[in-house]
Amino acid sequence: MSSNANRTTPLGLRIAAIAGLLFLHLPLALIFLYAFTTEEKSFEFPPPGLTTKWFETAWTSRPDIWPPLYLSLQVAAIATVLALIFGTLAAAALSRTRFFGRETISLLFVLPIALPGIITGIALRSAFDIMSIPFSVWTIILGHATFCIVVVYNNAVARFRRLNGNLVEASMDLGANAFQTFRHVILPQIGTALLAGGMLAFALSFDEVIVTTFTAGQQTTLPIWMLGELIRPRQRPVTNVVAVFVFVVTLLPILAAYYLTREGEHTGGSSK
Repeated sequence: MSSNANRTTPLGLRIAAIAGLLFLHLPLALIFLYAFTTEEKSFEFPPPGLTTKWFETAWTSRPDIWPPLYLSLQVAAIATVLALIFGTLAAAALSRTRFFGRETISLLFVLPIALPGIITGIALRSAFDIMSIPFSVWTIILGHATFCIVVVYNNAVARFRRLNGNLVEASMDLGANAFQTFRHVILPQIGTALLAGGMLAFALSFDEVIVTTFTAGQQTTLPIWMLGELIRPRQRPVTNVVAVFVFVVTLLPILAAYYLTREGEHTGGSSK
């Protein structure tokens, strides 16, 4: 008798899976390919030749790349810190207590990431105009924080709901104050979820375009710079080199968040 593990996947499903993977990832492969092309003004396929000179060009001969890069890193870092603070507090409040309207408030917390980015951007721009807030780095940070908080909140609330409440009560009974209980009991159990949420928030903020367009004013983040280079290209392969960098910067936190979340799935009531 054959077991489920010995069953083979039908050929049609395997072909469909391969086709789906190619559809999703072939454009990414083209980005890498055209970062090495010798052609400067167009995307010929296949490329007429391969070279690494564009990486050196981006590093040494294009100073216009660095201010947007530093701004993107700054915005992503601050938005992630804000998201960790407010997302964790919100998750703790909504997961550990029961009150009328809790589910409605939970829905309102996740709504910003469910709405189209253009709706969020228009809403934020209108709010900043009404309150006469000048557009600056901080308006970009506030715009990014709206969806970064959701990412941290989703991760944290799931872990809070698996947290053994008896451990918190025991800590209080033994004389620990609220800060000590959080530091020594709660944080070790939700730490991986917060780290994963923070990494995802950083990745989302670093490459965000739509909300940034409505909240940036005269500032230019790296994704906005890339969009401008695609519209008015100077050296097309340099844009692909920067895209490769953005891909790596966003992929690493996402992979780390995936493994942290997977390893922490069954630690809700443990001492880990």
